[in-house]
Amino acid sequence: MTKLYAIADLHLSYKHNRDALDELRPHPEDSLIVCGDVGEKLEHLQDAFRITTKLFKQVFWVPGNHELYTLPGRGDRTDGHEDDALNKELRGELKYEECVRVANEYGVITPEDEYVKWEGEGGPCIICPLFTLYDYSFRPDDVSREGALDWAMEENIVATDEALLHPDPYESRDQWCEELVAKAEERLEATSRRGIPLVLVNHWPLREDTITIPTIPRFSLWCGTKKTEDWHTRYNAKVVVTGHLHVRRTDWRDGVRFEEVSLGYPRQWQMAKDRGLDINDLLREVLPATDMVDPGDGSTLWRRSGRPSKALERTTSTQPRE
Repeated sequence: MTKLYAIADLHLSYKHNRDALDELRPHPEDSLIVCGDVGEKLEHLQDAFRITTKLFKQVFWVPGNHELYTLPGRGDRTDGHEDDALNKELRGELKYEECVRVANEYGVITPEDEYVKWEGEGGPCIICPLFTLYDYSFRPDDVSREGALDWAMEENIVATDEALLHPDPYESRDQWCEELVAKAEERLEATSRRGIPLVLVNHWPLREDTITIPTIPRFSLWCGTKKTEDWHTRYNAKVVVTGHLHVRRTDWRDGVRFEEVSLGYPRQWQMAKDRGLDINDLLREVLPATDMVDPGDGSTLWRRSGRPSKALERTTSTQPRE
């Protein structure tokens, strides 16, 4: 029977992760969600889509912050540097559009495509790839937007996004986020009227209370927007799939399952590898996932070691991300 799997934060700029992706086994009848942060360059997307579309019947992708980065590099288009020049030239929305173009070349479904009705085990459901970005609203009530970055810097926290993720043509990431959320809400409102449960797929968490990053809690600023907090109930979600945190976990809110499905940087899944697991074991089964039953007590299933646990296991390198 057809299953739906997901993984996020492949970060193919790391050779260790590229080698791991090469070990992914075929799932010719199944579908795969690639939930953002494949890498910073278009070639990372090309590599990921070339491999996954051969292994899975259907592939979905949503952008993360790393896909949106504009990297420093050569600005000329001399022989051998064309891709480097393109990665330097593309900023903001143009970089996103180019990522979508690459996905289209491989038949990968993006947030710009029509939502797909999925008829496999645990269905029918409608798979909804989303792109929301963030607006710095995941912060304490007594911290203003104007003071948010200073609040994070009190703990020496600042995201690489501040240097590499440009909002062009919008004035700010906040404004870009506002436009993206409004666009997504319109589509989700119409889709939810069909009466079929939705699978909401977004790189950034939809709810602040599903974020736990012990070593850098103030990184929450760059983790989403409060505008999406009730989407799981407002739009009849069956499952919410996200990444970004590099802290693998399963939660339930209002009877809806939330899956954080990131792989992460090599050091962040070393514990799983030390236990004999590989990327195939870290693929998350989204549907049917018949063994995933809401405990009803608000508890979290942590998956740092690759297997579900009631305890958040620590490692010597727990920094979730950059």
